[in-house]
Parts: sequence; C-alpha cells; structure tokens
Amino acid sequence: MRNFDYARAASLDEARHLAGQPGAMLLAGGTTLLDLAKCGVAKPEQLIDITHLEGLDAIKVGPDGAHIGALAKMSHVADDAAIRRDYPAVSEALWQAASAQLRNMATIGGNLMQRTRCAYFRDPATFPACNKRSPGSGCAAIGGITRNHAVLGASSYCIATNPGDLAVALTAFDAVIHMGERQMAVCEFFLLPGATPHREHALEPDEIITAITIPASAAARRSTYLKVRDRQSYEFAAASAAVGIEFEADGKTIRDLRVALGGVATKPWRAREVELALRGQALEVEAVKRASLLAVESAVAQGANHYKMELAPRVITRAILEVGGIA
Repeated sequence: MRNFDYARAASLDEARHLAGQPGAMLLAGGTTLLDLAKCGVAKPEQLIDITHLEGLDAIKVGPDGAHIGALAKMSHVADDAAIRRDYPAVSEALWQAASAQLRNMATIGGNLMQRTRCAYFRDPATFPACNKRSPGSGCAAIGGITRNHAVLGASSYCIATNPGDLAVALTAFDAVIHMGERQMAVCEFFLLPGATPHREHALEPDEIITAITIPASAAARRSTYLKVRDRQSYEFAAASAAVGIEFEADGKTIRDLRVALGGVATKPWRAREVELALRGQALEVEAVKRASLLAVESAVAQGANHYKMELAPRVITRAILEVGGIA
C-alpha cells in the first residue's frame, strides 16, 4: 500500500468536488477499498472521508416505498423491521452477504460499488493483463480457471461476475439509484462490459450515491432471496435469485412476478423472459421449471463455469416455488 492524502468532507458539495479530482477515492465503510488497496488494485492519491455527512444514513419505509440512505449500514438495513416486512428479499440478500463484522461496517452505497472478485483482476502482480484494471491489456480469465465467472452478459473483453447480493434484489424490484439531483434505474446503473469493462457503472467521477429508493409492490412484500454457494456463510454466490410474486384473487394465478439473478452474470441480471412466461399462468411445478430455462437461453459457458447454466434455472425454480408456497 502506498502513501495517500486524507480529507474529511464537511458537506456533500465538498465531497463531490474532491471526488472529481484525479486519483481521489471515497471512503465510507472502507471494507472493499482497503482490501483492494492491499492487493494493489486500488491506488488512491487522496481518500475523501464521507462518513460524517449528515442525513445520508436514514432508513424510511412508507406506503409508496422505501428510502435508504447511501451511508446506512448493511446490518441496520437488514435488521430494519419495515424492510423485513415489506422487502424481505432485500433483508435476506443483505444478511447473506459478507460476515457480521463486515455488515456492521459496510455501507449500502459502498456495497453497490464493490468490485468483482475475479482472481485475475485482484492479482495484478501475477496477472498484469486485465481490461478492468488496464483497458486494452487483455483478459487473463478467458482460457483460464473460470469456475466463478459469468455465463451471461460477458464479452471477449471481460467475463468477470458481478459479486453483489443486494444489487440483485434491487434489480428485481425496480429500485432507483439517487446521485444527488440525478437518478437512474438500477438496471441502467450497472453496465455490461462490452469493450469497456473498466466502466462498471454510470456514476461520474464527481457524483456520489446519496440514496436508493424501492417502489412498494405486492411482489416485493412476498419475496425471497435464495443464494447457492460453496459454503454456508462468508462466500459469494455460485448462483442466486431474488424473486417476488403476486397472485390474483384465486390465489393460484400469477398476477406479477419479479426475477433477478446473481452470481452468473457480469451485472445483476433481470430474467424478464421468465417473468413474461409465467405471468397470467397458474403456479405449477413443471411450468416453472420450463420457464426458468429461459433465463439462460443466451448464456455462453467459459469452460469450468458450465455448471452455472444448469444451476441458475434450478435456483430460480426453487425460489419461485418457495415464495409461492408450494416448495
């Protein structure tokens, strides 16, 4: 880790100004930043401490939706009674992420900005070729060990998986990212790698995430987050699904369905094909299994990650059946 300057922003405007300077990086919980600095990926020239900015840690839930400040701690949001009641998938995604110690430190905004856990990205000394770190240098993961890499949304420039859990739940329920006066749907905030994998999101250098809002919906209220991983805790998803469902008055016909995938794509992945196939249909096991396969129709395996193409539909099926009450 190299030397850097430190500044504590006294206001949001000052934080934006300082963040826009070359080599500046924001410091909130610091759980990802310090990790990346130690492995030589992040090389800040100046850290801008925003932890003392007032009004950015509020958690408010009302009849129209939820408002979550960017500096709210992951553990506080996960444990909030109104979030657990109206957005159980959001709460479950948070408490299944990281460890208890990290959740007590990490902020919601920082969680959305976390970087991929691709081993090639995080080891610049051994693998200098990485288009995320050094655009145009190549992708060492392609042709390498790819068990944890993406089968959806990848390109010839990058196959790294987005590591988020919370972002998957937010994608399923049409959350909006607030960046001061500018706001953007979460599905547009995260970018596909294409030919520019170093650009992972739509945040400009002088912008800061200030809040997240989630519209109220019956599907969000009846939702779950299912995460399949190699070990029970402190592990990233091999495949995950955030699912919410709303039934018609008969209690059998699906009026609304929300499905988003994690652990298998280069960004949080909305499975709209699955949603469209099942809306207006009765909730039946075989129908759900068939529809879930649609989520990976465009998937492309990279060697050892081929298992994700079978695992992802199974995770979707299980989540839908569980939240639908017939698992």
